[in-house]
This record gives sequence, C-alpha cells and structure tokens, in this order.
Amino acid sequence: MKAIFIAYDLAHHEHVIEILNACSCRGFTSFGTVQGRGTKSGEPHFGTHAWPSLASAMLTFVEDDRVEPLLKRLRAIDEEKPKLGLRAFVWPITETI
Repeated sequence: MKAIFIAYDLAHHEHVIEILNACSCRGFTSFGTVQGRGTKSGEPHFGTHAWPSLASAMLTFVEDDRVEPLLKRLRAIDEEKPKLGLRAFVWPITETI
C-alpha cells in the first residue's frame, strides 16, 4: 500500500477527483484550500492581491498496482497546463488499522 499526497491548483480539483474515480481509488482526504509555492516553476498560490490563485491538497492511500496508472493520469493534466501546477508524492505505508 502507498500514500499519495497530491498538491494542485484549485482549477484541477474536479479533474483530480475524476482521475481517482477512474483509477478505482475511492478513499481520499481533501485539505480544501492551501497556500504554497512550487520548488521548480509556476506562480505562487497565496490567495493575496499580488498572487491571487489558491491551491488544494489531497491525500489518498492506494494499493501498489494503482500507483502508476494514477500518476500517469496526473502527469498528463500537469503537462497539459504546467503553469497551474500539480505535484504528487508517493510514500510507502508499513502498517494500518
């Protein structure tokens, strides 16, 4: 099992949920609006007058065989609109209850 943390521009929110559904990843926790700035490029997401856009973040836990199809679809929407910003980070899960 893996945990996938997804940080993205709010404009991607519905699309991210559609991708989770398409990849049979039912469970997730959405953190609503968050602020941040990527490490590579793109605009900051601060929700201020100077930087008005906001981001969102989501955490999902999926079986190992669902990771690559999910990342492939997320990568495609990031490449389609790279200025908006979307990142996904994968961690191994060693125990659950």
